[in-house]
Amino acid sequence: MPLIELDDIHISYPGQPPVLTGANLRLMPGQRLSLTGPNGSGKSSLLRVVLGLQKPQAGTVRAFGEARSQEADFHEVRRRVGLVFQDPDDQLFCPTVAEDIAFGPLNLGKSKCEALEIVDGLLADLRLSHLRDRITHKLSGGEKRLVTLATVLAMTPEVLLLDEPTNALDADNEARLVEILQSLPQTILLVSHSAEFRKQITSRELRIVDGKIEDMAQT
Repeated sequence: MPLIELDDIHISYPGQPPVLTGANLRLMPGQRLSLTGPNGSGKSSLLRVVLGLQKPQAGTVRAFGEARSQEADFHEVRRRVGLVFQDPDDQLFCPTVAEDIAFGPLNLGKSKCEALEIVDGLLADLRLSHLRDRITHKLSGGEKRLVTLATVLAMTPEVLLLDEPTNALDADNEARLVEILQSLPQTILLVSHSAEFRKQITSRELRIVDGKIEDMAQT
């Protein structure tokens, strides 16, 4: 059974040509797919549609076997699917790294002690313990990107949606991100302009062409 199903998704914005005109996507357990397309073709919009952060003009969203249309339908989806936004500053808002990573577990009902155990364990696994007590807004762009991923992983999602995760990364941090993502068990849907990065993380490429999604293995 697909974890995520998008059927006949239409998205348009006032005063502009339609962006998506019947896009279909299936994400199966264990799959690692990349989604490519020109700027403005609707890649980020599709990721937001999965989580109910954007409502399409037409089409249906199913997640974990259930139709999702109302805001309440997406609460479970947001617990089970983690989105790493294109801009880390859209996700990091607490004073310190530890507080940012603990925020999600605390919202899930973990005690402060349990949340900090998750923080320390995750930072150790990602070899980022040296950032634990750093002031978040003083981190480099690359450090922010890795911490943003940590905040999402702290929620133990089943699916990771990654929107241009190599933005602002230098070569060392990009190599570290590749290492981290290759070691993770999660199903992944990746949006990235970097062909080399896509090749290292995903096994199949989808491309938005004229408002629809094409499987590049079949073209």
